[in-house]
Amino acid sequence: MGLVAKDKGGKGFDPVAEGVHNAVCYTVVDLGTHLDEKFGKRNHSALIGWEIPSERIEIERDGVKMNLPRAISKKYTLSLNEKANLRKDLQTWRGRVFTEKELEGFDIKNLLGKSCMIQVIHNKSSEKTYANIAAIMPLMKGIAPLVPENPLAFYSIQDNRDMIPPGIPDWISDIIKKSDEWTAFKPVEEQPLLPDDIPDNDEVPF
Repeated sequence: MGLVAKDKGGKGFDPVAEGVHNAVCYTVVDLGTHLDEKFGKRNHSALIGWEIPSERIEIERDGVKMNLPRAISKKYTLSLNEKANLRKDLQTWRGRVFTEKELEGFDIKNLLGKSCMIQVIHNKSSEKTYANIAAIMPLMKGIAPLVPENPLAFYSIQDNRDMIPPGIPDWISDIIKKSDEWTAFKPVEEQPLLPDDIPDNDEVPF
């Protein structure tokens, strides 16, 4: 099972540059259900992350220096309601509106490995500058789909509540562990969970 929506950066580094970037989705993470203090209700949310190959960063992993693409992510309420940001972004990404059939349940796991163009803007809060996604669009015609450089990562609380993939950053794991779903059970030792059935581009109903 995937992660179905229905109709009912990096600490210590400069933010991703403003502008329009070619990007590819490499991670989809179920954050679980949390209280939205602004609206006083509980929402199920997910985080979608993209690589931006034109923006690079050098890191050290297991003692090995690596040059990898910068990453950017956006948190969404897991909903395809007509006012939901997830629905709006997916429709501009796909270049078409959802059909009534698709609104019955669209598995966002299908986004893994899919390319797009992302518009990044900067927002300032106090002395910090944050890079935020303002728009998502289809990859321009004539540009070949991008290939993720990081392993594709997918996590669903419903399917694997107590097995957060080891590559998920601590700040994301902390959000998951505060969710209603996580606190409702006692987790066992975390284990790897990598997607083993990601369909090819031509086979995804995207």
